[in-house]
Amino acid sequence: MYQARFWESAADQKVQCFLCAHQCKIDPGKRGLCHVRENQDGTLYSLNYGRVIAEHIDPIEKKPLFHFLPGTRSYSIATNGCNFMCLHCQNYDISQYPRVHGGKIMGDQRDPEAIVAYALGSHSASISYTYTEPTIFFEYAQDVAVLAREHGLRNVFVSNGFMTEASATALAEFIDADNLDLKSMRDDFYRKVCKARLQPVLDTIIRLKQLGVWIEVTTLVIPGHNDSEAELTEIANFIKGVSPAIPWHVTAFHPTFKMMDRPATPVATLVRAREIGLAAGLRYVYVGNIPGEGGENTYCYACQELLIERAGYTIQRYHLKDGRCPKCQAEIDGVWK
Repeated sequence: MYQARFWESAADQKVQCFLCAHQCKIDPGKRGLCHVRENQDGTLYSLNYGRVIAEHIDPIEKKPLFHFLPGTRSYSIATNGCNFMCLHCQNYDISQYPRVHGGKIMGDQRDPEAIVAYALGSHSASISYTYTEPTIFFEYAQDVAVLAREHGLRNVFVSNGFMTEASATALAEFIDADNLDLKSMRDDFYRKVCKARLQPVLDTIIRLKQLGVWIEVTTLVIPGHNDSEAELTEIANFIKGVSPAIPWHVTAFHPTFKMMDRPATPVATLVRAREIGLAAGLRYVYVGNIPGEGGENTYCYACQELLIERAGYTIQRYHLKDGRCPKCQAEIDGVWK
């Protein structure tokens, strides 16, 4: 066990957690909604610290991050647990594990030094905290990330963005990039499908961008839930209002977990979503989970020159010159090698 951060003592040995926007008030002997933070005699502990349930060497494009060190590897880790209960979670077997197995937490013990050593040994340029919601293993991610930076590695979150002002501000001190899910612009969707709320997610996107973290946004487009032109336009306009330089990934849904009643997203819907994003003034909009449609390529927003050609997670051609378009010299937003 590891003493948690972002909490305060309350009456009767209760504790108030301020890590995520649920801000759980936890009775002695009980856990928060994430099922991995427990009040023991008036002290809040992180039960999943260092308990790695998944680790892989991924292309950074898989996060997906297309404007952050493209073509590099990212050593990716996760622990059990999540502060969402999404009906369509692709990694429900590890994210929901403690919730459905009587609080049991699985994973091999890895101290921060071991993770950094593995990342360096794999010739990765970064460490990604992903697969489950990394906010719920914040303490571990922070300790790994600080050490990683000392060794020249970058740090990446792949997150639902359901944070408090305090935790998001602290996150910006050690994270270089974050791909944030913006699942819908409807609070009702967040409440029914994810058991969460919309506004904290919007606040986190704005806050991290203002604090200098490289941001990309992903929307999983689900037929009948968030695929209307009105909602896709609303999402695009929100992102544009934060910054037109934020890449938007519109990705295909495939039936899974407790959402088997919806069909897979048609290609035409994603193509239309990309058109909507570009029409709203976003510089970079990508179609994901459907390779071969050309929607994974990066084009110059000023002259439409093809700059990065991709096939899935692989770069086929790379034409950027010092972060600029070689044709018109426009500066292309991102963090480049």
